[in-house]
Amino acid sequence: MLEIKDLTVEVEGKEIIRDLNLNIEEGEVHVLLGPNGCGKTTLLMTILGLPNYKVKKGRIAFKGVDITSLPTNKRVKLGMGMSFQHPPEIRGIKLGDMVNIARGRKEEEIDEDVIELARRLNISVDFLNRDVNLGFSGGEVKRSEILQLLAQSPDFIMFDEPDSGVDIENIELIGGIMSELLDRNKMPSKRKKAGLIITHSGFIMRYMKADRAHVMLEGRIACSGTPDEITKNVMENGFEKCVELCSKEVGTV
Repeated sequence: MLEIKDLTVEVEGKEIIRDLNLNIEEGEVHVLLGPNGCGKTTLLMTILGLPNYKVKKGRIAFKGVDITSLPTNKRVKLGMGMSFQHPPEIRGIKLGDMVNIARGRKEEEIDEDVIELARRLNISVDFLNRDVNLGFSGGEVKRSEILQLLAQSPDFIMFDEPDSGVDIENIELIGGIMSELLDRNKMPSKRKKAGLIITHSGFIMRYMKADRAHVMLEGRIACSGTPDEITKNVMENGFEKCVELCSKEVGTV
């Protein structure tokens, strides 16, 4: 589904990601942990193709297509979607209109399908008539992002800290919908969608199961393992000690 080879990325002239490699197969969900400023969000923005993130070296392939130089809209058309940590307020566009755009439809009215999608996320019809993210709480922003992804139904989905600034009730709700979006309610052989989840705390993993976990430090993936092993190690020892322990284990194999 996604192959990243020897990726080096600059933002405003500063090198943020260095020689990064990552493969995510169809049906897999990977989680990426690491301290603030290590390059996690930069990686997602680069995969999505936002113009401020300059690929200086390396290659990104999606579904076997080299997308390294493709604009964002073409990557989205190939089946890529993202839930942002801090999406902007969009004045003049109602949330219901944005959901219709995500569905690829031009209807001006909010139909029953949109209302049903919103209902599953405890979003009212009145809420659908509000400008996107304008005056939304942290939990409302997250649910708004997930609602748009439900409507879009992409094949590969990136989540940038879905558990940040969200109360426990909303995290459980969001985790359940994320699991559905990523086919986690299906048998492994039936899963077609893939995902990459950034989390600082790992809290979302209580409600969303992943196949593989990675720790990112100083622009590189420093160690990888099962989600339970990595999150437990990080919680007990911190990011740098986790990487040190991973290196020792690799050295003994």
